[in-house]
Amino acid sequence: MSAGNHSFVTEFIIVGFPGLQPEFYGLASTVLFLVYFCTAVGNVIILVLFATDRDLHKPMYFVILHLVVSDILFSTTTLPKIIARYWFQAGAISFTGCFVQMYLVHYFGTVNSYILFIMALDRYVSICFPLRYPMIIKNSTIHILSATAWIVAKAGPLMMVIRAYPLPYCDSNKIMQCYCDHIAITMLACTDRAPYSFPAFVVAMVVLLGPLAFIIFSYCSIIVAVVQIASTQGRLKTLSTCSGQLIIIALYYLPRCFIYLSSNIGIRFSTDLRIVIIMLYSLLPPLINPLIYSFKTKYIKQSLMKRFKRSTAPQ
Repeated sequence: MSAGNHSFVTEFIIVGFPGLQPEFYGLASTVLFLVYFCTAVGNVIILVLFATDRDLHKPMYFVILHLVVSDILFSTTTLPKIIARYWFQAGAISFTGCFVQMYLVHYFGTVNSYILFIMALDRYVSICFPLRYPMIIKNSTIHILSATAWIVAKAGPLMMVIRAYPLPYCDSNKIMQCYCDHIAITMLACTDRAPYSFPAFVVAMVVLLGPLAFIIFSYCSIIVAVVQIASTQGRLKTLSTCSGQLIIIALYYLPRCFIYLSSNIGIRFSTDLRIVIIMLYSLLPPLINPLIYSFKTKYIKQSLMKRFKRSTAPQ
């Protein structure tokens, strides 16, 4: 069937985990709701701290602010619908709504990748060129780079939607995924998906591997700079400023690269296992990032402790 033929599908059904038995739907929805609740609360706390503490109005924390906003928006895009699917058996999503969700999923994922690139750039300049850091990395620099990230990130997901939306969908309408994404949708098209999946794969690799290449370079340069520090205490202190960011970067990039590469070199997983891995790398970073900010970032930790002591002090 050609790509110009008519689509008979008017809505999609988000299946979630195909192998999950109905008796576990309540448990699944509860777990997903708790993940969403904790993600929202944790990230909102960081936003409140940032809004009320001017000590946090520094370049590195502005980068974290953008990551927090992206994490909240990504979780809000993906989780409510799959929670409703298991809680209220409301898995249906309109044809257009599914493509809107697909666009937002890939858009916020792309924004995250670019923001992590900016985060690595900040640490690279801070450690490798400490004397020039105040001149190179200013609040205005971060604002410009972050705004550019949010704008440039629109291109790839928009291309995916424009190419996938007109395809004929005339058979199954069941999305074997917890949200609408490019692979899950185009697999339902009544046409050869290779001409559509390969450009999308290239875009995904550019978005992932482009920033990742610089991140690897920057942290290799950081390691070289740290080794040249004379004192052991100085080396440990310098590395500690990067440890939180390294955890965030690893959580984001490693599972994504594994899934994308394995699916394109012939490594096959069961559908449920693949969805579990995707949900882990989609939901774990937004959930864990606030904890990393709180315990691994000096001024956020100090601001949090100051407010905690103030709230517990006797009146």
